[in-house]
Amino acid sequence: MFQKILIANRGEIALRVLRACKELGIQTVVVHSTADADAMHVRLADESVCIGPPPSRDSYLNIHQIVAACEITGADAVHPGYGFLSENAKFADILAAHNITFIGPSGDHIRIMGDKIEAKRTAKRLGIPVVPGSDGAVTDQKEARRIAAEIGYPVIIKASAGGGGRGMKVALTEADLEIALQTASTEAGAAFGDDAVYIEKYLEKPRHIEVQVFGDGFGRGVHFGERDCSLQRRHQKVWEEAPSPALNAEERARIGGICAKAIADLGYSGAGTIEFLYENGEFYFIEMNTRLQVEHPVTEAITGIDLVHEQIRVASGGGLSVKQEDIKFNGHAIECRINAEDPRTFTPSPGTIPHFHTPGGLGIRVDSGVYSGYKIPPYYDSLIGKLIVHGRNRVECMMRLRRALDEFVVDGIKTTLPLFRDLVGNADIANGDYDIHWLEKYLAKED
Repeated sequence: MFQKILIANRGEIALRVLRACKELGIQTVVVHSTADADAMHVRLADESVCIGPPPSRDSYLNIHQIVAACEITGADAVHPGYGFLSENAKFADILAAHNITFIGPSGDHIRIMGDKIEAKRTAKRLGIPVVPGSDGAVTDQKEARRIAAEIGYPVIIKASAGGGGRGMKVALTEADLEIALQTASTEAGAAFGDDAVYIEKYLEKPRHIEVQVFGDGFGRGVHFGERDCSLQRRHQKVWEEAPSPALNAEERARIGGICAKAIADLGYSGAGTIEFLYENGEFYFIEMNTRLQVEHPVTEAITGIDLVHEQIRVASGGGLSVKQEDIKFNGHAIECRINAEDPRTFTPSPGTIPHFHTPGGLGIRVDSGVYSGYKIPPYYDSLIGKLIVHGRNRVECMMRLRRALDEFVVDGIKTTLPLFRDLVGNADIANGDYDIHWLEKYLAKED
């Protein structure tokens, strides 16, 4: 096991990892920008190192500074959390060159899954069902028209190196295709420094289903069930739950088994999430995230397994602590992402929080680094906390969520709490009857 882990992140995920390390008796080091000097994880860590000014490129994305912090403090491993450098293959390679363990997969696996075209090829080779579309990057209009005609309209153009909805355009007809291709390619080049795009069949009312997987790096893989992340705005997840209200036990076992086998065959090490669009009983691979997800707590709630503990164990060479038959699913869990944003316009709302009170009681968990008097800096992602609720079934879970949302107090700034108070009372949400377009349509009607 590791002696000292450096946590290369901030906010709630840094605190989440720190807690796991403390439970395992591992010393902790956190890095922080000058803007985060008073953050909760900085206060609680055994050691802290300031690595630069607020801009991420000068601090949390500064590989040289983070490696230097490891060497100064004697950290023998780095946990990257999510975001920032968590899916940066170069970072994983550099740490390995300095004999520091990256708590995550190999740089090669990060590279494969970070390229959307290569990820799709790999998924297909491993037996994972994929969305019909181009086999690689599409370079001209004639080729685009041929592929679109073969798979049928509507189609979606996606950035090969993309994410978060950037470099993504829908063409409903052939007349839309030329401008969609040009716009997606231009956006991809500007956002990611790579203008390569590919074409897929556009599914009109799919759900977003993701499967949590783990590999031990030695040919063994397991899955921890699925999460339903269909409530999204601009391709950003807002509300996640496990298990999905749309799947039955047979479908769950089928797609979970496919994913676990694929991870084993790949020789993958650590946590990963294989993401799908699901429509009319069929799963279609869209991407794999080679890191811990924001929404991992709902999986922990229904399995009773600490996924960060598992990450650390696997990275240290200890292998997986469980076999597939040991993983049982108990009840239902929902996570709401509490952001410092206007609940309707989603405009960021940084500032000081004079009063912060979290709900409690059976089945309630809040992951947040916020405290009364804390000042939300304007430089980073607006996520300030996650409310996770667990119940014996979805009905009980929804009832607890309603109560917990009523108890949650965040003063001084605007947050997305009012949105969730609306959603928990909506009939479609109560019935689990929604798809990836539902939330944006709901918000448009409210406006």
